[in-house]
Amino acid sequence: MRNVDLHCHSTVSDGLLSPADLVSLAVKGGVDVLALTDHDDVSGLEEAHSAAQAKGIRLIPGVEVSVSWDRLTVHIVGLNIDPKHPRLVDGLNIVRGGRLQRAQKMGDSLAAAGIPGAFEGAMSFASSDQMVGRTHFARFLVEQGKARNVSAVFKRYLVKGKPGYVSHRWAELGEAISWIRAAGGIAVLAHPGRYKIGSTGLRALMADFKDLGGEAIEVVTGNHTQVQVHRFADYAQHYGLMASRGSDYHGPGESFTLPGRLAALPSICKPVWQAWT
Repeated sequence: MRNVDLHCHSTVSDGLLSPADLVSLAVKGGVDVLALTDHDDVSGLEEAHSAAQAKGIRLIPGVEVSVSWDRLTVHIVGLNIDPKHPRLVDGLNIVRGGRLQRAQKMGDSLAAAGIPGAFEGAMSFASSDQMVGRTHFARFLVEQGKARNVSAVFKRYLVKGKPGYVSHRWAELGEAISWIRAAGGIAVLAHPGRYKIGSTGLRALMADFKDLGGEAIEVVTGNHTQVQVHRFADYAQHYGLMASRGSDYHGPGESFTLPGRLAALPSICKPVWQAWT
């Protein structure tokens, strides 16, 4: 069986490793097929592709698009995209354009809670002002001793009802899917187990996703339990969706699973990579 990891991040968005170093780590983990899926940005794909060619593994060009759906932020991974397609490029430019303004408001919120300098601190961890996000703020808060690690930050800060949270309108679900499909890619609903919307909400999300042209969901991810894996395998079968597998790796000390260490897809699943192999 091929060792496939179709969800990873580099320093281009909120990962800790460069695209080339991420590829090297994946090779050490035995990955045969890797997708780089940075948030709302594809500028790391060229470096990752060169590294993958040198290391002898296949690089699938990807992206993870931030989406607003029913007052919830969800993520849609695009796999096997043409990163230069004009509709995708223009769409991602629009999504990135709102990040800086949101980050400034997040800094103001944390300052009002007695944590000054958060905006500047977050920017010191970000690759550019267009890519600054919650993870960069979380790293600053860990550095300031406000939490023991990045995961712990999100229990006290940066989430709804807590200091540092700022609501934001991202791309519409249909927009993100249309950009991905226009670029020749497959739209994948990322880590569905992370969305705190209950079974009814999840079914509504997956029905909308499928109706708008989505083709796959992540069944195996770095933070899905075995119970969730089998649950989402059943959902994939019910909605006629392919299944994806990805670690959602961000870096040492910040991720549940290393690239290459994921469980296999349940046998009832149709792997998304069959669409291009």
